[in-house]
Amino acid sequence: MNITDIQPIIDIAIKAGKAILEVYNGTQEAFGITRKEDNSPLTIADRVSHEIIVDGLTKLYPQIPILSEEGADIEYAIRKEWKQYWCVDPLDGTKEFISRNGQFTVNIAFMENNKPLIGVIYSPVLNVVYYGIIGKGSWKMTPGEPSEHISVDKKATEWVAIGSRSHADEDEENILKQYPVVSKLSIGSSLKFCLVAEGKAQIYYRKGPTMEWDTAAGQAIAIGSGAIMVNADFEEFVYNKPSLLNPGFYCKVS
Repeated sequence: MNITDIQPIIDIAIKAGKAILEVYNGTQEAFGITRKEDNSPLTIADRVSHEIIVDGLTKLYPQIPILSEEGADIEYAIRKEWKQYWCVDPLDGTKEFISRNGQFTVNIAFMENNKPLIGVIYSPVLNVVYYGIIGKGSWKMTPGEPSEHISVDKKATEWVAIGSRSHADEDEENILKQYPVVSKLSIGSSLKFCLVAEGKAQIYYRKGPTMEWDTAAGQAIAIGSGAIMVNADFEEFVYNKPSLLNPGFYCKVS
């Protein structure tokens, strides 16, 4: 199967998202909330989504390894040899999931030579899919309906900054003053990349910590739509590092 045949990947993301919704629409007690080593929350939905995605990708592409948030204990000595792999966040925005604000996503990225080539993001509550292929473009779709091509708004003279609900920072505010930002939006998970990609925001600056699976799919969609993504020193954003923790970054119109 051609790896750029993106529909099967979209189907896996939607299947995982529907399973997440079954948990989401249940009782709070049914979430099965536990804590990871860094004290971040983990729910039954994270694990169910992980299993669906790993099973689906393995059946389609058994030769391609998977780096997932819920299975991230793969030694660097092994993964540094990978030329291709999947970078997956089964439930991006677990805090949003627990607080029931709907702003969580399923993220699947195909990586080649440690760069995102394909990104798929599904928002179960919004029932919308964003996807992008570097060099081909980015799109938005409601499952079962035609896809709509999306692109950044490079003509905007008054910028909208998009940021996180839970990670606002004074230094971030000072950075944004360097750009023609006139308004700000807050939203959870990787939806921030999607709003830049479809021209509803022009800059997403993040100083605080993220992991590689938090950004890979969003980066592919944003770049596919005409945005750029660099680290806080305006250098190439690097993946598959010894530590999977990301540095600060800019995702913005060029």
